[in-house]
Order: sequence, then structure tokens, then C-alpha cells
Amino acid sequence: MKKLKYFNELVMFEHSIFSLPFIFIAMVVASGGWFGFWLLFMGILAAVSARNFAMGVNRYADRDIDAKNPRTATRPNVDGRLDSFSILIFIFVNALFFVGVAYLINDLAFKLSLPILFVLGSYSYFKRFSSLAHIILGISLGLAPIAGVVAVLGEITPWSVILSLGVIFWVGGFDLLYSLQDIEFDKKNNLHSIPAIYGEKATLFISALFHSLSVIFWALFVWVASLGVVAFGAVVLSALMLGYEHYLVRKDFTKIDRAFFTVNGYLGIVFFILIVIDRIVS
Repeated sequence: MKKLKYFNELVMFEHSIFSLPFIFIAMVVASGGWFGFWLLFMGILAAVSARNFAMGVNRYADRDIDAKNPRTATRPNVDGRLDSFSILIFIFVNALFFVGVAYLINDLAFKLSLPILFVLGSYSYFKRFSSLAHIILGISLGLAPIAGVVAVLGEITPWSVILSLGVIFWVGGFDLLYSLQDIEFDKKNNLHSIPAIYGEKATLFISALFHSLSVIFWALFVWVASLGVVAFGAVVLSALMLGYEHYLVRKDFTKIDRAFFTVNGYLGIVFFILIVIDRIVS
């Protein structure tokens, strides 16, 4: 039980809230409403195992970096509570589980499962040589809507790609804000984060630009998918929430955690609820 608790702390299971709503938004839109308990169950299993794999790879790859950073030095992958072999087994089991779930969903999901795992695992290494790591993280979560529509329809639709682009810039934008906490550490350790390379003001500007692009792509998604007024309301509300997030961070950097976890967590949930309501009333 202790080890399960440590693994939960390692991957921060509660942060699955960022990816799950957009998988289900795509599934609701693709099916025109309810997509069934089987796909609900499979969607949750796929999302959780994929995220566990990605976080496991990240924590395994970052053992040396996390040990030097006071903010991360007490993580289970650093302080000895979880050894490297246990983390590797965790990574392998979740990868196997994800591929197995994809196989049970449909042929296209199975064919895409290994490329998706490759993308998810690559983020941890990008920051060692490229400032594109923030975008790679965005792509990792941005695959969620495409995975959702593939699960329901067995194909990739134009609106799911547009929705994914919105998620990519949303995640990239809030990861930039989160990275501001480690700006000095990244500089000292030659990590290629945008804050470390371009500075605080440039990071805030790029993050705001990314989030503006998110809102534009989400509005395009609603239009291309032929959704209703409530769905457009979800886009407007998301824009307001992102604006509030930037207000919090610019006002006080100690509010980064609140902006990152609370605002972004609620954004996905609210977006999903309003899409469901839109499908009910349309």
C-alpha cells in the first residue's frame, strides 16, 4: 500500500483532470451524444495508462535534475522511496496496458498506440537540448481529442485536429507559466526552457500568445463541428478563465500553483460540461 501511495505521488494521478475532459469532449461530439459505457471505460483506462507512462518516463529521466532542484528534491524518484527498477517496471506495465486497451478499441487506435507512446516519452528529453519541450508537452496532451474521436469513429476528423491544436497551445501556454518557478535553476543547469533562454517578460508574452491561439482554435472547432450557442459559450468562458490565470501570475508569481492547477483544472471540466449541455439542447 505504501508503494502504491508513492507511485500516486510520483505521477500525481489527480492531474489526469487536464487530459480526460478533452478526450470525452471529442467522444461526445463524435457520437452526437452518449458513446456508451464500454468506450467510457476504455477511454478512462487509455488516458490513465498513457499518462502514467508519460509521467513515469519523465520522473525516471529527470532523476538527476530533480535531485538538484529544491522544489523537486522530495519526490519519490529522488529520495529513495522508489528505486529505478520499480519505476521502469511501472513504465513498462502502463505501456503494455495502453497498447492492450488500444487493441480492444479498434484497429486504428492499435496502430497509433506505439507512435503515441513515443511522443509521450520524448518530452522528458527535449528540455535538455531544445526550448520546444513546452510544445512537445502540449502535443502530448493535445493527442487526447484525436484519441477520443478515433475511439468512436475509427478515423481522424478535421474538427478533432482543430480541437487538438487548441489543447496544444493551452497546455504549452500554462507550462510556460509553470516553468517560471524554475527560471534560475534552468539557467544554472543548462536546461532549454523558454523562461531560462528568453526571460520572464518574453515568457509571459509567448504564454499569452499561445492562449490566444487556443481560444481561436477552440472557436474554430465549435464552428467546424457545427455545435451550438452553448458550445460557443464554453469558448468565451475559457477565454475569461485564461485571462484570469494570466492576471494571477502577473500579479504575484507565488500564485503560479493556483493558476496552474486550479484554473486549468476547472477549465477542462467546465468546457466538457458545456459541450454536453450543448449536445442535449441542440
